[in-house]
Amino acid sequence: MTDKDLLSALVQKTLITREIAEQLIQESSYGTNSPEDLLYDRHLVDEVQVARVKSELTGVPYKKIKLETVSEELLRLIPQETALSYRVVPLQKTSTLLVVGMLHPDDVRAQEALRFIAQREGVSLGVYLITPSDFQVLFRKYGSYESDIQAAVQAIGGSEGEERVVSLEKGGREEDAPIIKIVASTLKQAVEAGASDVHIEPQRDRVRIRFRIDGNLKDIATLPPNLAQPVISRVKVLSSLKLDETRIPQDGRFRTVVMGRDVDYRVATFPTPSGEKIAIRVLDPTTGLKNFEALGLNVYYKELLEAAMKKPYGMILVSGPTGSGKSTTLYSMMRELNNEMVNIVTLEDPVEYFMDGVNQSQVKPEIGYDFASGLRQILRQDPDVIMVGEIRDKETAGLAVNAALTGHIMLSTIHTNNAVGVIPRLVDLGVHPFLISSALNVMLAQRLVLKLCSECRESYAAPKELNDLIAHELAVLPESFAQTLSFKSPYTLYRIGQKQDCKTCKGKGTVGRLALLEIFRMTRELENTIQKGLSEGALWDEARRQGMITLRQDGIVKALQGSIAFEEVMRETT
Repeated sequence: MTDKDLLSALVQKTLITREIAEQLIQESSYGTNSPEDLLYDRHLVDEVQVARVKSELTGVPYKKIKLETVSEELLRLIPQETALSYRVVPLQKTSTLLVVGMLHPDDVRAQEALRFIAQREGVSLGVYLITPSDFQVLFRKYGSYESDIQAAVQAIGGSEGEERVVSLEKGGREEDAPIIKIVASTLKQAVEAGASDVHIEPQRDRVRIRFRIDGNLKDIATLPPNLAQPVISRVKVLSSLKLDETRIPQDGRFRTVVMGRDVDYRVATFPTPSGEKIAIRVLDPTTGLKNFEALGLNVYYKELLEAAMKKPYGMILVSGPTGSGKSTTLYSMMRELNNEMVNIVTLEDPVEYFMDGVNQSQVKPEIGYDFASGLRQILRQDPDVIMVGEIRDKETAGLAVNAALTGHIMLSTIHTNNAVGVIPRLVDLGVHPFLISSALNVMLAQRLVLKLCSECRESYAAPKELNDLIAHELAVLPESFAQTLSFKSPYTLYRIGQKQDCKTCKGKGTVGRLALLEIFRMTRELENTIQKGLSEGALWDEARRQGMITLRQDGIVKALQGSIAFEEVMRETT
């Protein structure tokens, strides 16, 4: 079974369109990911549906894994390296049969390796087809982060207060191996847990390791205080930072392969009285690079944004507070625009995700290479699409507007509270109102909220006050969008469930985050409003006239769909 066979079968079953299938094949030729990997990464189809189609094509039955039935003794039958290399895990063993789960049961090399293992055990081989999520969950049982850390700490020994510095040589000395293990296990665990950041924080009596998961920090591990310097030194070695410089902050980054995919880590040190603190941003392309559906863009807004991106020139600005996912949205737009006929050039601070086919550059203000000076250079690179990380000063704003007026699509972010606030902010940055109406195509605002676990969420009837509020907001939705909805009063809402043993969310009740969005378009009426003189009331009148779905309305629709909790909507919107 080839990738084309699978995609053709998915098209025949109307699970994806032919255009999407062709796009996946084309994009896979640019990079290392297969069309099937891209299919999963972008959440275009439910992986169980894909598994059932693959089962029909290969003749191998699909099986849902029960984690509790797989023991550590059973896992030892297939080495961890073999399991990762061939995407295979043991599921059951009897006196006559070894049953395994495979992502790619038609992999000839994997079949040969498994037959060898079965012959060694003196049993026959049985194969089931499994999903990537089930494989990932089971593969995590091969190594426990807590046990790895405990074993490494015990191997080091030594009295508290004793300082050690790891070797600069690759791999280090034999006695440095436990430190290397601690750092490697921590970084791997961060990727597996879906963490966006890792904090290594020396305290007076311990070293605290915390992960930021779904926007919230969580304690993960505690190390003895004498390990602070060795662990931090190891991270600095990986990041090519100066080991002997502990007085001032340093920045660095490195890349490694985790679970078969490239992951970038951005490192920042910060001096404290107890030692250097390190913050590591985890840049996993499978979680950071998303399509519009995975972002949470509804059909109405998806059409508006795609129409704006098809225009030959003009600005698309994304607004919102720090940590609201603005950069992720910009990357999603570039992903849609990226093809061999388009020259995309970016100016970022820093470059978060490396995109194949996109010319990315990082600003360095300390040498005079900032957004403004970099933008002047970009215009000499024959760009079709320009992405500037942020418009934060008068000079950058002016250059960005001029670039949009001279035949370029300009993507950037700007700090405002909502989409309507983008225009006053540009005026505040010195852009003439008559230029704004000519250069600006779309203003987008967003917030990030926790996404409810679909397996353990609980439903409840909306109280009367909320029911009335929901009815009022739904009544003013654009008719074309409202017709696609089927909610009826009394409304049903959802909240975090109490199922502590849920395997999907691991008892958290949430799985990742979802964006609430609003899009404000440049129209002839808005242009007239700008020329007559800016006022917030007039801008909001035009937003209502053109049928803008506000952040709160978008959140209410997602809450009624069961994607998010209503309390999240009320907290993040006004």
